[in-house]
Amino acid sequence: MTLASLTKPWAPMSYGFLDASAKRELRRKMIKAVCVPGCQMPYASREVPMARGWGTGGLQVSLTLINPRTCVKVIDQGADDSVNAASIRGFLARVSGAPVTLDTLQADLIQSRHRIPEEILREDQILVLQVPNPEPLRGVQPNMSIARQMHADADYGRMWLQLYEQIVRSGRVMQGASYPSMVNGRHVMTPSPIPRWDVPKLHMAQHLTILSAGREKRIFAVPPYCRVEPLVFDDVPYRVEDHGKLVCARSGAKGYFMNEIPQADGSSTFEISDSQFGVKAIQHRMGEQTHQGETWYKDGELSK
Repeated sequence: MTLASLTKPWAPMSYGFLDASAKRELRRKMIKAVCVPGCQMPYASREVPMARGWGTGGLQVSLTLINPRTCVKVIDQGADDSVNAASIRGFLARVSGAPVTLDTLQADLIQSRHRIPEEILREDQILVLQVPNPEPLRGVQPNMSIARQMHADADYGRMWLQLYEQIVRSGRVMQGASYPSMVNGRHVMTPSPIPRWDVPKLHMAQHLTILSAGREKRIFAVPPYCRVEPLVFDDVPYRVEDHGKLVCARSGAKGYFMNEIPQADGSSTFEISDSQFGVKAIQHRMGEQTHQGETWYKDGELSK
């Protein structure tokens, strides 16, 4: 036996960039997060070649889950072609050799910043959401030690009071993105800064959703077929953004979440936020062969 036989050949980096110890820890924390839906799990967030706050949490989860056969899709607020989405997609492909795609239906792993695709995800797909601030109680309790004790006691009275005050002052709940939601009837979580439109997509979804905050070093999850219920009062129903009647100026599609595009004359036009779904709608309109999956919404109404 020689020393050379006990060592591995030198490599410039581990597969998938992260070292084996980091991946083991992340896998353990992901399993714990799945077992206790909505509960934040601390982890030792590693350095990756991008600034904290730009998706390092989601990137570490993706690097842990990826393998050479994983088909990867990365979107940034619905767009596949933004600088952030293209950079992360290129990095994942370079360090793993995994194929990439823009099509939601072809992807095995979808990393997203602040949006959930319009097409319904399958059981064999994983959605990784980037989270800037994982603590839903921060607005009502800035002391994180006390906030964690409140989570342990399921003490969410201050959050209900905050929503009540919004109704009293404005006549409706003013909370937009990051709408606080009860997961599995126990933990309140912030579902990343996704719009209210996307929160119902997490309720009893077939796919696994993992939410990770690299800067805050917290990870939590929504397992498949798990209840995710926005905090609402019985007499004030939950309302999504009123985009059901908006029409996409490029594709003519209607009934989906739209981006508003200001025009020089002061007016606005609208485009589908999910860029690849908008491309499919354009191809379908032009008579090209394309496969559009079932969508969460139809004509602005939740279909599932």
